Amino acid sequence: MPHPGPDSADVLDWYDRNARVMPWRMPPVQSRAGLRSDPYHVWLSEVMLQQTTVAAVGRYFTAFVSRWPDVHALAAAEDAAVMAEWAGLGYYARARNLLKCARVVSAELHGVFPDTVEGLLSLPGIGPYTAGAIAAIAFDRRATVVDANVERVMARLFAVREPLPDCKTELRALAESLTPDARCGDYAQAVMDLGATLCGQQPQCGACPWRDSCKARALGIAAELPRRRAKPPKPVRHGVIYLARRPDGAVLVETRPEKGLLGGMLGFPGSDWVEGEVQHAPPLGADWQELPEEVRHTFTHFHLRLRVFTATVADAEGRFERVEPASLPTVMRKVYALAGGRGFAYAGG
Repeated sequence: MPHPGPDSADVLDWYDRNARVMPWRMPPVQSRAGLRSDPYHVWLSEVMLQQTTVAAVGRYFTAFVSRWPDVHALAAAEDAAVMAEWAGLGYYARARNLLKCARVVSAELHGVFPDTVEGLLSLPGIGPYTAGAIAAIAFDRRATVVDANVERVMARLFAVREPLPDCKTELRALAESLTPDARCGDYAQAVMDLGATLCGQQPQCGACPWRDSCKARALGIAAELPRRRAKPPKPVRHGVIYLARRPDGAVLVETRPEKGLLGGMLGFPGSDWVEGEVQHAPPLGADWQELPEEVRHTFTHFHLRLRVFTATVADAEGRFERVEPASLPTVMRKVYALAGGRGFAYAGG
C-alpha cells in the first residue's frame, strides 16, 4: 500500500524538537502557547535575510534592534547612520527600502504593521515572500512562504524535474497545498529549517520527517533536485577609483547616488563601471600614483576589476572625512585595505 502524502503535522512535530535558535524567532514552545514574534523583528530579519545567510544576518540584526529598538526609532534615524550600520550586508537597496517602509509604518500607521498579506504588500520594499513571512510568523495568518529552502523541499517531496526558475509557480502551488490552517508561522519556519538542514544540498533523508512521503527519495534522485538552468558566464566590468588623503588623516569621500549599485552608501570617487574602455578623470589635481595591484569583487550579475590611484594632498577642496572601514560597503573596504597595505596611511591605520 502506498504511503500517504506529506502531512504538515509531521514537520511541525520535527520542528518542535529541532527548531533553530535565532534572535528574532519565538521558540515553538512559546508560539504554541499563543505568543507571537514582534512584527518589527520579523520584518527587519526577513528584509536582512533576502539573498543573505542566517549566519551573516545575526550580528546585523542584533546591532539594529539595539540601536533602533522599534519602528519609530528606525524611522527617525538618519539615512547615513542606517546605511553605515548596513555596510557589508550587501544589496543596499534593501536598506533604503527599509527606511522608507519604517517611515510609512511610523507616520501613517502609528507604528502598527498590517496583519494581512494584502496590507503588507502595500508597504515599500515588501514583496510576496516577505509579506507572507510576516503575516504567517508575526500574525499566524495562513500564508504561503516560499524561499530557496522551501523550493528545494517541494522539488524533492514531489519529484519536480523541471528546472528552476521555470518551475517556481508549480513549487509555490505545491507549498500552498501543504500549508495548514493552524500554527502557520511555525509551519513556515519548519519547512525553511528543514530545507536549510536535513534537506540541504546533500540530503540527509534518514532523519527527515517526510522521508516516507518523498517521491525523489523513492526514485533515488533527491540529491539531483531541484534542477537549475545553466547560467551564462558573468561579464567583467572595469573601473578606476581615487583615494586622496590629507595630512590629518581625512580622506576624500562621496555618497553614491541613491539609485544603482551601492546606492546611498559612503565610498570613494571614481569612474563608472563598464565592460569596455574606462573613461575617467581624477576628482582633483594631485600627484596620483597607481597601485600595482587591482581590487577584485563579484556582484550578483558581474565581476568587477578596479584600478586604484592614491595621492596625499596638503590642502584641497572636497568632502574629506575620517572613515571607519566598518561604515563602507565591502568593495570599498577592499580598496581601503589595499591602499593601506601599500603604505597609504589612514587615520588610525
